[in-house]
Amino acid sequence: MPPNALEQLDLSALLRVIDQNWYDIANQCNFSKDARNWLKEAQSIRNRWAHAPAGGLPDDVCYRDIDTIERLLQAFGTDSDTLDQVSQDKKNLLRKLAAVEAPVQTLNANVAIQATFNPGELVRLKAEPAKTGAITVILPGDPENRYQVFHDGNITTYYESQLEPINSTPPRTAVAPDGLHAAMTALQLRHPSTTHLYSLFASRINFVPYQFRPVLKLIQADRPRMLIADEVGVGKTIEAGLILKELQARRELKSVLVICPKPLVAERKWQQEMKRFDERFEHLDGAALRYCLDETHLDGVWPQKFARAILPYSLLDEALLIGKQQGRTKQRGLLELDPPPVFDLVIVDEAHAIRNTDTWAHRNVRYFCDNAEAVVLMSATPIQMGDHDLYNLLNLLRPDVITSKQDFQQMAEPNPHLNTAIAAARAATSEWKNTALASIDNALATAWGRGVLVNDPRMQQACDVLLDDDDSPQTRLALIRQLEELYTFAPFINRTRRRDIGTTFTLRKPETVTVEFTPEQATLHSDLIDLLARMLAHRHGCINLKFMLSTVRRQISSCVFGLAPLLKAMLNRHLSQLELSDMDDDSDLEQVSQVLNEFRVEVDTLIRRANALTTGPDPKLQAFLKVIRDKQQLANNKLLVFTCFRHTWEYLSENLKHEQIRVGLIHGKIADDERRALRNRFSLPKEDPQALDVLLSSEVGCEGLDYQFCDALINYDLPWNHKYLHNFN
Repeated sequence: MPPNALEQLDLSALLRVIDQNWYDIANQCNFSKDARNWLKEAQSIRNRWAHAPAGGLPDDVCYRDIDTIERLLQAFGTDSDTLDQVSQDKKNLLRKLAAVEAPVQTLNANVAIQATFNPGELVRLKAEPAKTGAITVILPGDPENRYQVFHDGNITTYYESQLEPINSTPPRTAVAPDGLHAAMTALQLRHPSTTHLYSLFASRINFVPYQFRPVLKLIQADRPRMLIADEVGVGKTIEAGLILKELQARRELKSVLVICPKPLVAERKWQQEMKRFDERFEHLDGAALRYCLDETHLDGVWPQKFARAILPYSLLDEALLIGKQQGRTKQRGLLELDPPPVFDLVIVDEAHAIRNTDTWAHRNVRYFCDNAEAVVLMSATPIQMGDHDLYNLLNLLRPDVITSKQDFQQMAEPNPHLNTAIAAARAATSEWKNTALASIDNALATAWGRGVLVNDPRMQQACDVLLDDDDSPQTRLALIRQLEELYTFAPFINRTRRRDIGTTFTLRKPETVTVEFTPEQATLHSDLIDLLARMLAHRHGCINLKFMLSTVRRQISSCVFGLAPLLKAMLNRHLSQLELSDMDDDSDLEQVSQVLNEFRVEVDTLIRRANALTTGPDPKLQAFLKVIRDKQQLANNKLLVFTCFRHTWEYLSENLKHEQIRVGLIHGKIADDERRALRNRFSLPKEDPQALDVLLSSEVGCEGLDYQFCDALINYDLPWNHKYLHNFN
């Protein structure tokens, strides 16, 4: 039966309120961290006594429950008489527990085992002297007795050698350094620590502290899978290399596969970076990949020659996954291999390239990841067009957790509120704590908040900080980190921003050069968009009209002058497609012919106007040349110019020939060896006669490559004439 205090106190109303919302009670009563724990434990007490057997609960359970209730009543400020009653019942119950006679076992008929400690005696742990408790039960045994000790609200069993009287001095044992080192090494080999890095000095790289975060998070995770979403220039490749070496130090990695864009293979970036970790990787071309598939089919394992392999996205096609018929023979695909190739580690660089689940690249990468022990995805921009892209990547990475889009959305619901709380802590205004608390309330009001976050001790710790009077910078920084750890996707995403690093070399200083259209350019631009819109609408209707015009709009906004020579082919192609579609239609031929003639007249007029426009001034080009000339006056004059469109880079390259500037051009048709030579020349110091001052590049020369030596980047394709595009935005 329960003690008198539990019988006499009317706790039912209190426990019912607690059961409804302990978090609100804690906030209203301004409870400490410990009091919050007692309040949460009171929920368990209510449930336990609500289902107690007819004979009552064991005495040790009663003692634990009344101890918790006593602490909780103290937090509520209960009157002293009630507290004295509870305290007296605790003492009575402890004496009752101490009076229990432990059975005596004998080693033989004449020798009884003697107990070092008696029931009710206070003891402490030798390994952790701050942890003290009372002996409740003696469990005789051979070769040593065991004792049940009540401490921290629980009863735990210890061996006699683990305990000592509370008034004794912990013994100290001298040990030689070699012996200590051997013992610690043996312990770590048997039980690898999740807080210790074994590969810290396993490469020729000077790491910086923030680069430890992904590997520490990976080894502490329930499954070795991680999305590294650090910003550009932070060092994702080094972080992936550190993960590789750490996993290798913990267990043998027989096979590692790196998947990356083809330009990184052509530039040998991964191959060179992994050499710094003393890892030798082989590039896979079409023939080598076919050899690996054949050998895996024959031997059942991936060939040792390519155990460390780098695979470009360009080879991840339909034939690789499902095979294809080659003459009379059938080339096997990955799906036909039994058993499938299993990699100990798969690293996917520029993972945003596989965000579309309908591509063969995504399906091939999913196959490799599904059959891999550890997976690391890397992307500076994991979200391109909304949270759907992030869902696709996380579902690829952790399909066991992110099982559906609905689950993803439910998990993500508290994150905006946590972001608001973090922003308030960073801003540190006079009301930042109130704002942060309100945001946390909103996060806890979500379905995920009610089911998961409310029971997370880190959330309680964050609330304790906000309810405290300390608002020092150190406290705010610790709070920000706590809240970031509460992100629902934090266990498998690492995000490091430049602002968090604080180093100057990674800071981005964006500057927008605003250039207005000339009246002729503005008119040509509007008339061209209008004509193409009407031609596409006539052929396809108005469905997805904005999408169909997006590429043309980007081409025009990139460079009107460079596009002028291509307009004739572009417009005539659209006109031909329109004619072919109308020939298959049952519409009135005379009416169709009239519409086509009107389009032909407008096309011819626009082409003449565009050709005449090329002889006039180009304000965008002049602004561009001014930036280049100013840059040449600096000690670091390196300027990388990016554009997606062929007509733009050809136009810029032709105009830069007239300047006293050394220019290189990289695009998809430039051979791999020539690309590397141009990049090497671009990295040479200004004084070197072979150096390049400006490098024009398409996408193939930019993604994933290192240009730390470069002083500035110009994106020539940004829509500088956005004021004329508002009708289509």
